[in-house]
Amino acid sequence: MQLGMIGLGRMGGNMTKRLEEHGHDVKTYDPKVESTASTLEELRDQLDAPRSFWMMVPAGKITADTFETLLGLAEPGDVIVDGGNSWFRDSQERYGRAREKGIHFVDAGVSGGIWGLEVGYCLMVGGDPEAVAQVEPVFVALAPEDGYAHVGAAGAGHFVKMVHNGIEYGLMQAYAEGFEVMRGSEFELDLHEIAGIWRYGSVVRSWLLELLHSAFEVDGSDLEKIRGYVEDSGEGRWTIAEAIAENVPAPVITAALFARFASRQEESFAAKVNAALRNQFGGHGVRAVERAQAQTQDPRA
Repeated sequence: MQLGMIGLGRMGGNMTKRLEEHGHDVKTYDPKVESTASTLEELRDQLDAPRSFWMMVPAGKITADTFETLLGLAEPGDVIVDGGNSWFRDSQERYGRAREKGIHFVDAGVSGGIWGLEVGYCLMVGGDPEAVAQVEPVFVALAPEDGYAHVGAAGAGHFVKMVHNGIEYGLMQAYAEGFEVMRGSEFELDLHEIAGIWRYGSVVRSWLLELLHSAFEVDGSDLEKIRGYVEDSGEGRWTIAEAIAENVPAPVITAALFARFASRQEESFAAKVNAALRNQFGGHGVRAVERAQAQTQDPRA
C-alpha cells in the first residue's frame, strides 16, 4: 500500500526501509533529509486518496505543529497515524478534532529502537476499527510475527506504550543496581561473563540483558567511556501520574524515575543537607569540598 512517512530520523528512516523491503510504496517528507517531497502539501499530492500519513517525529511541539498542518491538508477518509511517544490525552484530543473533519486518527505506540529494521517493531495501536484496518498492511509489515495488536479505542495505543516505557524504567534500574552490587563486592567478578550466562536459562534473561552484554563487550565491564547521566523522555512521569490518578501504587517505576533525576546531579544538595544535619546534632564528621585554587592573572601580562 501507499504511505506518506513524515520524519526520517533513527526510527522513521529505518521504518521506511523496512516497509519498502516488504513491497510498500512509501513517499517521504523530512526537511533535514533527502525526501520524495519538499513540503507536506507536496507529500499529500504524491499519495492517492484515501491517503495514509504517518508522523514519526518527536512528541510535543513538532508533533502538534505537524498535526495542525496535516489537518488542514488532509481530506475526508484520509488517515493520520501518530507513531511518536505522544501523551495519550493529546492523542484523544487530536482524534476528536480529526473526526470532526471526517479524517481518521490512529495512535501507534512503537517499540524496537534501532534494531527494528532487522527484527521488527512491536506496535500497540489505538483508534477506530475501520481506520486501523486501512493502515493494517503497514502495521503487519513493520511488526514481527505476533508483535502487533489493535489494543483499543483512540488513545489506547499511546497509553499502553506509556506504561510499557514505565516498566522499562523499572527493569533497567533493577539491572543497574544488581550489577553495581556485584561490581562493589569482595569478589573479582567478570560482569561481561555474568551478563552473558544470564541470557540462557535464567529467569532474569531478557532483551535488555542482551543489550547490556553487548555494551560490556564494546565498552568494557567498567563502562569507563560512559557517563552515568540518564535522561527521561516523559513516559515514566506520565505513567506515575496515571498511577496516582488511579490510586495504584507504583513504587518501582517511581524510584526508577527518581534515580534518573539523581544521575543528572553533579552534587546532591539534599545529601549536603543530610551531612550538615548529622554534623549539627551528633558531631559527625563532614567531608570538605576540595576546590582547586584559582590562579589570578594580570590581564596586562
